[in-house]
Amino acid sequence: MRWAVLLAGGSGTRFWPLSTRRHPKQLLPLSGARSTAEQALEHLAGLVPPERILVVAGDALAGPLRDALQLPAGNILVEPRAASTGPALVWATHEAARRDAEAEVLSLHADWVIGDGAGFRRTAAAALEVARRHDRLVTVGMVPSRTETGYGYIVPGPDLDSSARKVARFVEKPDAALALDLIASGALWNSGLFAWTAVRLLAEISRHTPEISAQLPHLERGDVAAFFRGVTAVSIDVGLLERSNAVAVVSGAFQWDDVGTWEALARVRPRDAMGNVLVGSAFAHHAHDCVVWTEGDPVVLSGVRDVIVVHANGRILVLSRTEAANLKQVLDSLPQQVRDV
Repeated sequence: MRWAVLLAGGSGTRFWPLSTRRHPKQLLPLSGARSTAEQALEHLAGLVPPERILVVAGDALAGPLRDALQLPAGNILVEPRAASTGPALVWATHEAARRDAEAEVLSLHADWVIGDGAGFRRTAAAALEVARRHDRLVTVGMVPSRTETGYGYIVPGPDLDSSARKVARFVEKPDAALALDLIASGALWNSGLFAWTAVRLLAEISRHTPEISAQLPHLERGDVAAFFRGVTAVSIDVGLLERSNAVAVVSGAFQWDDVGTWEALARVRPRDAMGNVLVGSAFAHHAHDCVVWTEGDPVVLSGVRDVIVVHANGRILVLSRTEAANLKQVLDSLPQQVRDV
């Protein structure tokens, strides 16, 4: 009854110029020799069989993902348009239920870095068990390791059992002061790893998410294009989890990072004695805490600190690590002929 949905949308603009439209973040070897999408499939081994793994992606990425992951062609679900995670997960869950009326669904993203595959599988299995036993939507919360303002937070409520708690509330991307208060009170990061039965998800969508629920008859008729034409783009968090009273949280017991920016490579890649991450023909001399990725000519750093340098696809990017989260705004300011690679 176990199914997995691998979300592979997004253009990965925060990894420009390495990330491109046809070779975005999900297909990049950000943490090692294999892409994050390939690693996600490896982490599911033994938990969900390949024939029950569905991948949701846009048209530009569907072919490359099919080649990289070697899943059955019918398991690559191509979105007619990008409409955030709510419609994508509803469609994929509905498809799992169409193939298996008792489907239990695990949802994860194709661009995470997970450092402990066994721990991930134990946590995912526990989340699926809680979803089935308590008939709830389950989110996996990670214990914060830093004051992170780019993540959502989960405030746990009363215990459901020894392994799960109700969710009291969600807090989306707090400022630093609020994030510190949330961490001190025991709040968890909202990882985006979810579990539910297909029946429960679709029932909760019908009850709480008018942006999507009015279009469900199109899915019943098999008209995916009409479903996506009619839905309002909304994330599953905002459109459902923050509205439903049937949400539980399970604590994640594994290493996890969503690797949202170049700066994150300092957390998921080996560093030299001076704290530098050097990928490709890169050399550091009296440089500290820098990130360098070069797929072209050698790059040499000397006498600098907290700098990111990327040489890929005919472009060179140099920025401060503190500005890594603002790369999208930088790209928006560039001429198209420079930005498009």
